[in-house]
Amino acid sequence: MSQSDQPGRIVVVDDDPTVADVVGLYLVRDGHTVECVRDGHEALRRIAEFQPDLVVLDLMLPGIGGLEVCRRLREHSPIPVVMLTALGDETDRLAGFEIGADDYVTKPFSPQELAMRVRSVLRRARGAAGTGRPGETGPIPQVQGIVADHDVVVDLAAHEVRCGGKLVSLTSREYDLLVFLLRNPRQAFTREQLLSEVWGWNFGDTSTVTVHVRRLREKLEADPTLPRRIVTVWGVGYRYEPSS
Repeated sequence: MSQSDQPGRIVVVDDDPTVADVVGLYLVRDGHTVECVRDGHEALRRIAEFQPDLVVLDLMLPGIGGLEVCRRLREHSPIPVVMLTALGDETDRLAGFEIGADDYVTKPFSPQELAMRVRSVLRRARGAAGTGRPGETGPIPQVQGIVADHDVVVDLAAHEVRCGGKLVSLTSREYDLLVFLLRNPRQAFTREQLLSEVWGWNFGDTSTVTVHVRRLREKLEADPTLPRRIVTVWGVGYRYEPSS
């Protein structure tokens, strides 16, 4: 088993004891160490103490809601978050992605699917999931595990991104999306293609891609309203434009 596939430490946050128990059971079967908590306040306290590798977070929680828990986590940590949402809560899902959630699973859900999503997010967060097509680096150089375009530098081994010499905090999905675009410069991709290539989904809400592109622009563009790196290709989708 590679390092990226090693089990992790996971906090499950859900006020429904049945859901929490079932999710915990399936994650333990995968070898993970699991802590279950029932409300937002306890979640923040336990996450700070337990230092998990990933959080499974329900949106509807007593005390502090899931969106607020995710927002507070994102203030100081890029820890991966998989959100649990009620079927049809599209607005809440998009709000979760805006705040920085890495993935979501809608209720009712298959525990096996959730366990698979957790494995996928952990693998990506550990920097092992290849994004982009191997060898297709185009004009953007990749030397000794570094992919760079002018002042945007991605250290693939360290799973770090710097812009203008400053460390940029990205979620695992934002990181994957950036690396994929960097490895395929000047190629226009539809939202559906990006959803398939980066998320590994053959179907889903393409507005997820729109939200992640907007978040990347906010972190990497001098003026996010006039992007020069991640540009919109009208009628198609997006492409990465290398610095000249």
